[in-house]
Amino acid sequence: MKLSVGLKIANSLSLTPQLQQAIRLLQLSSLELEQEIQVQLDSNPLLEKIEDQDTSEELSILEIESPDKDLTTELNADHLPDDLPVDTDWDDVYTHQPTSLGSAEFEEREDNRQGHQSLQAHLLEQVNLLNFSKIDQLIAHCIIDSIDDKGFLEVDLTEITASVQHLLQSISYEDEVEHDEVLVVLKHIQRLDPIGVGSRNLAECLLVQLEILSEDVPCRNDAIKLMQHYELLISNELPKLIKQTGLNQDQLRKAVDLLKTLKPHPGLDFEDKESNYQIPDVVVMKKNDCWQVMLNPDVMPKLRINSFYANMIKRADQSEDNQYLRNNMLEAKNFIKSIDERHKTLLKVATCIVEHQRMFLEIGAEGMKPLVLRDIAEEVELHESTVSRVTTNKYMLTPRGLFELKYFFSSHVGTTSGGEASSTAIRAKIKKLIAEENTRKPLSDNAIAVLLKADGIDVARRTVAKYRESLHIASSSERKVLI
Repeated sequence: MKLSVGLKIANSLSLTPQLQQAIRLLQLSSLELEQEIQVQLDSNPLLEKIEDQDTSEELSILEIESPDKDLTTELNADHLPDDLPVDTDWDDVYTHQPTSLGSAEFEEREDNRQGHQSLQAHLLEQVNLLNFSKIDQLIAHCIIDSIDDKGFLEVDLTEITASVQHLLQSISYEDEVEHDEVLVVLKHIQRLDPIGVGSRNLAECLLVQLEILSEDVPCRNDAIKLMQHYELLISNELPKLIKQTGLNQDQLRKAVDLLKTLKPHPGLDFEDKESNYQIPDVVVMKKNDCWQVMLNPDVMPKLRINSFYANMIKRADQSEDNQYLRNNMLEAKNFIKSIDERHKTLLKVATCIVEHQRMFLEIGAEGMKPLVLRDIAEEVELHESTVSRVTTNKYMLTPRGLFELKYFFSSHVGTTSGGEASSTAIRAKIKKLIAEENTRKPLSDNAIAVLLKADGIDVARRTVAKYRESLHIASSSERKVLI
């Protein structure tokens, strides 16, 4: 075999460090981008963040326009001017951060949120006020530790009895704890605030709340009878329920109305309701009958090259310090360019999505059009993977609410006219039909499919069932209300 040297020309694609950085920044959320920018600011001395630029510029302009004005001279003048110079500017003491929807009223607000108390802590405070023995207090602590966030007891009483016995044996207590002792303590806990906490199921929770009510409450006894046969109530077997309870249909209806006033999950009042709010990356507003798309200025970082360090760089100097400044300046420029490209790409994709989903912005989810990543990628001349990165963990604020960009992409179903309908729009139509149905005669999946076909959407019964289950809507037999 003969060895030889040859020249070959070929095209190849290589990911430079700058391109890798741009791709990585493209898929970051606004919070992750803020963290990445802070890391770069801490590590690169030539990169700096622009802050309070407008205020400093305004102050410098004022100093240039009136460098020789003196307050004493103005006050001693024969005629006082309408506008007197002052020793401070309003912008010095009142600053605000611009937002996408207007200006904030105050720069800083006092944090007046109240401390959150857990359900367990609330119950323990009440147990300490009861005249319990040491053993009963230990049993109460074991029961309270086993209560979930909804207020239900999630373990069996035998497990609690075994746990209490094990703890007593660890301190050399020889007497045995009876099951009835645990049950008595549980009954006391169920009557603490909130009423019904520590119940083992929904029926017991509602029954405890009914027993606490005064006997003068109308339909109280009828509701207690009803809960004694709650299996028939859940299965909606009205004839058997009337026969077993001895109540007529009107009494059953009033008893059910009383049950609806009770709390099915007493522990939810102590749930930490502090929400994690998402910051929109894109804001869509309608002005002069035209939908405008803009980037949220609150999440747009304002970066620049530090002029002081940049002026220290010398062209012909090859020293280590000068080379360090050169490298950091190049990295800072590439980082700023990558951030700018990220925002341009995001705005381009978001604008294209709004062009496709105008009907959604006008009438809601029923106007959603079928859309896939390929459609957007072809229009903005990007690869599908790039569009996927742009739309991941990015949010758009619209008059209809806050949505992730991925929400506007959906599969399609054929229509009777030969067109296409979005699966999101079909789900919205199914939800609307069920909301308007007669609860005594709820629509079956087949009936919904017929109504959708009359509206021009050709879907099978199984498709309707799949969409209904994705909306967490029960079947027609479970939605039926007889009383």
